[in-house]
Amino acid sequence: MPTRRQLLGAAIAAPIAAGLYTWRVEPVWLEEVVRELPIRGLPAGLTGRTLVQLSDLHIGAVVDDRYLARVFGRISALEPDLVVLTGDFITYHGPEGWDQLDRVLDDLPHGRLGTVAILGNHDYGRRWAQLDVADRVVTALDRAGATVLRNQTTVIAGLTVVGLDDLWAQQIDLGLLRTVDSAGPHLVLLHNPDAVDLGGWGDYRGWILAGHTHGGQCKPPLLAPPLLPVRNRRYAAGPIELGADRHLYVNRGVGHTLRVRFNCRPEATVFRLAAG
Repeated sequence: MPTRRQLLGAAIAAPIAAGLYTWRVEPVWLEEVVRELPIRGLPAGLTGRTLVQLSDLHIGAVVDDRYLARVFGRISALEPDLVVLTGDFITYHGPEGWDQLDRVLDDLPHGRLGTVAILGNHDYGRRWAQLDVADRVVTALDRAGATVLRNQTTVIAGLTVVGLDDLWAQQIDLGLLRTVDSAGPHLVLLHNPDAVDLGGWGDYRGWILAGHTHGGQCKPPLLAPPLLPVRNRRYAAGPIELGADRHLYVNRGVGHTLRVRFNCRPEATVFRLAAG
């Protein structure tokens, strides 16, 4: 039987160990989530190809640059065919962070066929309202070799990638969806998953890849995350069926604005493209 002293020691050590794990271990313990991504009409040349989604890097004072470099190295080693980045590249505190942004993005992983990015709310600076900050983030991404879509589309090997701008920054334009051939192979990128509840999706059918939530960062076992930056609390993480043949995937993100994660590891999603 354990002594009273041993029980007291265990009672003291357990929360300390849990706190250290939540602070020092899980926030930088990346999980590669491997999933199939079926797309209607996918060109034969893309079947079996790899698309990697990264989100919410939050380059700045809180996320360790060395951790991001390790993440980028792991993704580059996968030699993905496509890389998509769904916003929040920075946590903006002032122009002194631009050199850090450029330096970290020097190691950005690239897809063999293309690298596409969209912006998130933090990329618009304070109160999500600084357009000049967003323009500077776009400049850094351009230099790093990413194609930034701001309510624009691009076609990669026959796949139309739709990039919507940020919801909280009031820059999103769902009218872009009217230009998309609903019968052709396509994929939508957006940052904030709440945007799927807006009117304007029309007859869009297919996958929507999002980020923004960080999965809540802390998730009690068997319970929903207590804190989520979305109105629709269904949109925490992972795949969500929206009905009308629309499917949402919410990436838990790589970085954080507060260094704490529990039962909600950072994520890089490795999709295997398949004909849907």
